[in-house]
Amino acid sequence: MHAVIKTGGKQYRVTQGDVLRVEKLVSEVGASVDFEQVLMVTDGDDISIGTPFIDGGKVTAKVRSHGRGDKIKIVKFRRRKHYRRQMGHRQSYTEIEITGIGD
Repeated sequence: MHAVIKTGGKQYRVTQGDVLRVEKLVSEVGASVDFEQVLMVTDGDDISIGTPFIDGGKVTAKVRSHGRGDKIKIVKFRRRKHYRRQMGHRQSYTEIEITGIGD
């Protein structure tokens, strides 16, 4: 059984037991999170596609941890113009484990 969910402006294809990193969610470690924005659910040959979301569709997950990703360096440079800007960025994430898929 597979599902496509939308969270943090991105879409993820998930199955039960998957561990993935999504944009930061406001919840405690060990808490259960429900995703109601389910775009598609497949169960063998049975496919349910939402318009845009499936009515009553829900994917549950457990929050495993919170963290921050690797640093990304942003560099702007213009040659011969004495112009140089440097900046860094670390994106926050939440690691979740999918515990159930329902439609």
